[in-house]
Amino acid sequence: MCGICGIIGSNEEALVSRMLRRLVHRGPDEQGLHREGGVTLGARRLRVIDPAGGRQPVQNENGSVWAVLNGEIYNYRALRQELLDRGHRLTSRCDTEVLVHLYEQEGIDGLARLRGMYAFAIWDRERQEALLVRDRLGIKPLYYATRPGTGITGTDVLFSSELPSLLAALPDARIRPQAIADYLTSLYVPGPDTVYEGVYQLRPGEALRVGQGRVEAVRYYRPEQSMSPSPWTTVEEAKEQFVDIFRDTVHSHLVSDVPVGLFLSGGVDSAAVLAMMQERGPVKTFTIGYELPQDQSYNELANARLLATHFGTDHTEAILQPDIRTLLPRVVEGMGEPFADSSAIPTYLVSEVARRSVTVALSGIGGDELFGGYPRYLGMRLASYYHRLPRTMRSWLCVSAAWACRENGSGRDHAGRVKRFLEHGHRSLAEQYRRWTTFIPAEWEAGIWSGAMRSALPHGFSPSRPSPLFDQWPSGNPVDRAMGLDLQTYLPDDLLRMGDRMSMVHSLELRVPFCDHLLLACALRVAPSLRLSGGHLKGFMRSALRGLVPEAILDGPKQGFMIPLARWLREDLREMAQDLLSETAVRRRGYVAPEYVRWLMAEHQSGGRNCADQLYALMVLELWHERAAQPASDSAVAVEAL
Repeated sequence: MCGICGIIGSNEEALVSRMLRRLVHRGPDEQGLHREGGVTLGARRLRVIDPAGGRQPVQNENGSVWAVLNGEIYNYRALRQELLDRGHRLTSRCDTEVLVHLYEQEGIDGLARLRGMYAFAIWDRERQEALLVRDRLGIKPLYYATRPGTGITGTDVLFSSELPSLLAALPDARIRPQAIADYLTSLYVPGPDTVYEGVYQLRPGEALRVGQGRVEAVRYYRPEQSMSPSPWTTVEEAKEQFVDIFRDTVHSHLVSDVPVGLFLSGGVDSAAVLAMMQERGPVKTFTIGYELPQDQSYNELANARLLATHFGTDHTEAILQPDIRTLLPRVVEGMGEPFADSSAIPTYLVSEVARRSVTVALSGIGGDELFGGYPRYLGMRLASYYHRLPRTMRSWLCVSAAWACRENGSGRDHAGRVKRFLEHGHRSLAEQYRRWTTFIPAEWEAGIWSGAMRSALPHGFSPSRPSPLFDQWPSGNPVDRAMGLDLQTYLPDDLLRMGDRMSMVHSLELRVPFCDHLLLACALRVAPSLRLSGGHLKGFMRSALRGLVPEAILDGPKQGFMIPLARWLREDLREMAQDLLSETAVRRRGYVAPEYVRWLMAEHQSGGRNCADQLYALMVLELWHERAAQPASDSAVAVEAL
């Protein structure tokens, strides 16, 4: 695992060194630089594979091809042997060197051979061309920007593993108002854009070719390409093949020359990973919990202990009473960009605990998107039936019944889900799903923004914009479309982004077996009705794991690392929220109307409505401005000027 950065089109060692200083946490073990006419490559390394060798940047035999890699190529040993058989000379046992020779052998077509999580840059001196690549599902990040230059394309391309590092080379970067609007709608800034003008992320499954007079983006993989027209012969065959592929996937993710552990939440996903890991030997597991006698919906300690005992793991649990007021700024700074999924807090904490014992940890991220783990998928199936009712009846139910469902701040707000279902049941399925997964209250859609913000948004802003990815997914089943949408948006832009930053801030490599493209291909062969068989979340997966995972876990509710955010905002974080979201602060920032913030605070503190996500997003945004935003854009004036 590493942090990588560089410039294509110019050799500016001092500038790349500045960028590298912002990546030390990603690679605390060593630093490497390569500079030649037209390119400067840099890497910070966390030693995981071939600790004694594998220094980056890596070159081929004659130094005509160079590479820096962030991530792991899990099938590098098989590829290495194949390359040796073809006459290539490899001097180390690291996966980055395999990448160099695979490119030398097959060019961009070699991307189809890779199994792993990766973001890398390759420089080809003979072709005077560079290739920037991000893995298929977007596990590893890669940010880039362009500027006028005189090199191989007339344009310099700057890239880095993290946004703050890239900004070290872009001192005049300006905040993009549309990104702020999107962030407050989704709690993250959707890719490929970022919060800054002219700064982008590579999409999952995308390569950027730089050279020969062009800067060209190429999609080498799309998740729908993994869909197979051939169904399983029987359900039992499907289960057997899933278990075989899942076992192979988890075992492939254990390749390492340093200790490996597991984030154990007590849910089905991490339990499934554990069942496969322990087949290869003892496992170190890590979980966190809270002492909240009044609300056990946030506590997964009991299930994690059950699993640790059942599988005989070396288990570490942390009973947390964190000073959230001190912790929250560190989490915001670690993300390096506006990000308001509060799951970042427990992910930060469990990463901190795990790093004391291991360098690599596996996680169950991705299981929900592949196998149907979110209640909203059941809601989408129900909505497809509900839509058979006349629209007038659904509209009447929206007005007359939704008010009776009172939201609460618990970990499982069933009444709130029913309320949202009824409120939006008269809309199209795509619009209904969008509203379930976004966070601007319906009554504030027209009035949330300040006058300056409305002027700054290029064409105004309407949150009523269902993603075209919902309707473009090649399936007529709305549940399938919802999962396909999440695979391309929520998974890479929220969960994987969070997992990467919150683990790497502690120099911990996080691996996600459920995001393996071969396992995805298996999942996409399972019909949505089967994935939710029996009306149960992950019905197919739970059934396939019988006999491998304890029944108490398979039959239990969804578990994950959760926090009592609504309670904290009424108690521990109340004073902090009032300070960060004072009328003076809100007017100074200039994004939202002060009356919107007053309404959120009043509704939440009275218990009339759970506004925790909206308040948290505004708090994070203010903290980000105070601690992480570029000074040149750190004011409402910058917004008004655009």
